[in-house]
Amino acid sequence: MSSIIDMCHMMTTLSVVQMDILDKLHSVYPIVADIAHAQLTVYVKSSEVKKLLIISQIKPNTNFSQYRANNKLESQVRIAEEPLVWHTLSTGETLQGKREWAWGLMMDMYTYPIYDYYGKIIACVSFETNWKDLKIKGYSYLLETAYAIISNASFPIDYELYRSLSASDGIVITDKHSKITFANTAARSIYKVLGVGEMVGHHMFDREITMHIKKETTLVQRPHEKELEIGNLVLIQRSIPIYENQRLFRTVIIVSDVTELKKKEKELIIKSAVIQEIHHRVKNNLQTIASLLRLQSRRTNSPEVKAALKESVNRILSISVVHEFLSQQDAEIIDVVEVAKNILDLVMQNMLEPDFKLETKFKGETIILPSEHASSLALVMNELIQNSIEHGFIGCNEGVIGLNIVRESDNYLIDLYDNGTGLPETFQKHASKSLGLQIVRTLIEDDLGGTFELYSDKGTHARINIPRKMGGGR
Repeated sequence: MSSIIDMCHMMTTLSVVQMDILDKLHSVYPIVADIAHAQLTVYVKSSEVKKLLIISQIKPNTNFSQYRANNKLESQVRIAEEPLVWHTLSTGETLQGKREWAWGLMMDMYTYPIYDYYGKIIACVSFETNWKDLKIKGYSYLLETAYAIISNASFPIDYELYRSLSASDGIVITDKHSKITFANTAARSIYKVLGVGEMVGHHMFDREITMHIKKETTLVQRPHEKELEIGNLVLIQRSIPIYENQRLFRTVIIVSDVTELKKKEKELIIKSAVIQEIHHRVKNNLQTIASLLRLQSRRTNSPEVKAALKESVNRILSISVVHEFLSQQDAEIIDVVEVAKNILDLVMQNMLEPDFKLETKFKGETIILPSEHASSLALVMNELIQNSIEHGFIGCNEGVIGLNIVRESDNYLIDLYDNGTGLPETFQKHASKSLGLQIVRTLIEDDLGGTFELYSDKGTHARINIPRKMGGGR
């Protein structure tokens, strides 16, 4: 249940259908306030005698406005404090007056009724602004159009096309005959660049204007949006037809110059493609290095050298896994579980005996990390998985390697485990001279700012605790 319905249910005598109308209308208020260049406030009669309830309040993006301190959303006000609102709620009459916002600051106030499906008044919408400061020629027509959007709204509402405006958006309004009756300064400026002179008074389908305002965007019987490329400009044009008694009453056309935005988007796409290509090449180079080390391994007769080269190959390939993921996506972030699965596959291919049966288990929540931290964690997992396969299953012909992730408020808890023989009784983590464990400890403590412990519990567990705030992980 929405907050508007909640408020009305607890503090008014409105019916469920009436509450639903007011709730749905709330989505058009932002664009209505922007078109009116005014603060919009919606009042309903409170269940308390001689009081009004404020259920919606919107500031415009097209005009600087501060909320009045004495009238806030969800607050109740006495009818004596809002005589214009009360009169409109009682009679349905549209009123215009003045009200004092602050000491010596008078604002224009316009009140309009909102009706339910049966013509009963259920709310009052007020617009408050100073039209003289706005210096908008034909402001009353603009205000009338803003109210027409509310009073003739049809459901369901396309929220995206009724989204808010910006101060730089052009507003063009046509009448039922598609004759331009209003164009704000921004709209005239945009079309002046395109060689269009005076717009007001001309038909939408005059040759000079239809070169730019396409006919198909004005004839559809529902809100419509289209991107237009004209010369060096890129425009987004929204057409919002307003119908009264199933006949076209007028049309609001919003024209946004998005040339710079599209230019930046294109630059970002190119940059992203370049970065992806770099990651692809790094991955290929790492795999080439791994191939060279394999070749070197085949040429040596020393078991120690072969083992060292095999470990190096796995370390290099674990980093290449991260770059492979980054080469296939736009964002510089990595899903740690997916990386772990790929690393496990690589280690199994390189180290697992053909007759050994290994089962893998992955449980818990997803960790998404920035690429630099994912690379460190990938190396850590590579070392720990290698250790499990190499030392954890001596004398076994089958086993389990699992990963369990718990996401806490401030930390990630990662448990990488096997069900093998466990740690030797004489094992001491900090006294171990194993290069792999030294790499793990350094990466976790220095690069990731976390902690690490090894312990036996029906096998070996590597418990990693890393802070969530280390670099944008989520």
